[in-house]
Amino acid sequence: MKNIIVGLAVLALSACSSLKSGWDYDPSVSFTQYKTYAWVAQKNEESGYHLDGLMDQRVRDAVNAQLAAKGMNLVDAKEADVLVNYLTKIDKKINVDTFNTNFGYHPYYGPGWGWGGNMQTQTTVREYEVGTLIIDLIDNKTTKLVWRGSVADTIRDKNTPVERVQIINKAVGSVMANYPPKSDIK
Repeated sequence: MKNIIVGLAVLALSACSSLKSGWDYDPSVSFTQYKTYAWVAQKNEESGYHLDGLMDQRVRDAVNAQLAAKGMNLVDAKEADVLVNYLTKIDKKINVDTFNTNFGYHPYYGPGWGWGGNMQTQTTVREYEVGTLIIDLIDNKTTKLVWRGSVADTIRDKNTPVERVQIINKAVGSVMANYPPKSDIK
């Protein structure tokens, strides 16, 4: 079930038109000390296969490219300054829209002349899913979370594999644009 949720949440990034990204970090940490990283070990590594393998690899490739562009090197977990992990979640949202329509302007009819038409109210309720991708960086020595970025968007699943790669790259790029935190750069 978790693997299916991961796949669906990553598909949430498929719209990319209204990506909402954010980040948070520990201001007491100097991010200039981090030069190397490794991925947190997956629990199912013995088989090498999992249901969300393609999307997992797309996210990892996008994060690897972003960290490499920032001068960080991928190394063995024992030697890494930070450990990288990502999480996904899906939230159901409800959108309620109410429209009031007034029609029938009758200037010469009815008491008081003027507006005398009909009023109609129409309410529509729409349920939709919002997927969120969360990227964590953990200090390997202290095992404390030092940076977290997230990106959320409405789930749409009508993309080709090439489009999915582009969408994931754009989404991860929007999150990682905030790493390292700007206040830390001197």
